[in-house]
Amino acid sequence: MQAINDALKGRLSEITITVTGRKSGRAVSIPVWFVADDTTLYLLPVHGSDTQWYKNVLKNPTIRIKAGRAQGDFSLVPVTEPVQVSSIVEKFRAKYGDGGVRLYSKLDVAAVATILSK
Repeated sequence: MQAINDALKGRLSEITITVTGRKSGRAVSIPVWFVADDTTLYLLPVHGSDTQWYKNVLKNPTIRIKAGRAQGDFSLVPVTEPVQVSSIVEKFRAKYGDGGVRLYSKLDVAAVATILSK
């Protein structure tokens, strides 16, 4: 999993997540922006709690993340507490600027991903 950690720490601004459809059971891949620090990967759904991939991970929190040529499986934990969501929004603002955060239509939830051990 070191390759995925190295890819996330690189200059990537977008990753691809693959979630399992909550109704179809099919794999669905979506490009998303992210913020990573040493131990945590933060995701912010563009339409907040109305975002389809977010609704899917509420049913099945295991996702696959592809970053550059590396990929790995992660467990996603929803964040709904307003102070924690605001903290993650500020991390996105620091990385993508005010203009980037303005693309998000609803800022009521976020998600934290942790890598699954093999």
